[in-house]
Amino acid sequence: MTTTVLTVDDSRAMRDMLRHSLVAAGFRVLQAEDGVHGLEVLRLETPDVIVTDINMPRMDGFEFIEAVRRNDAYRAVPMLVLTTEVDAEKKSRARKAGATGWIVKPFDPVKLVEAIRRVAA
Repeated sequence: MTTTVLTVDDSRAMRDMLRHSLVAAGFRVLQAEDGVHGLEVLRLETPDVIVTDINMPRMDGFEFIEAVRRNDAYRAVPMLVLTTEVDAEKKSRARKAGATGWIVKPFDPVKLVEAIRRVAA
């Protein structure tokens, strides 16, 4: 069965890079441009893994993670944060909100794919 990944990032270029890397690795990719849009996508389909940015308009990554975790239907979906942020406090806040892991941009496509496969297993 193909693993479905939802990517949530306000940067079109980043969404394009993610789609390219993940499709090449055999994943099915859903995309959203911010947390609000991410929640809309989730109402239509539950992915196997979510990859989200932190700094986004309308609803940032922290708020998105918290909203996802409040819904029992998505509580077990692994969530990886992919961000330029390196602050330990923000990393801790993301974990407390319910993030499964943290990857710093720019990302290594091979390491991202490995992380997704690991949390989806």
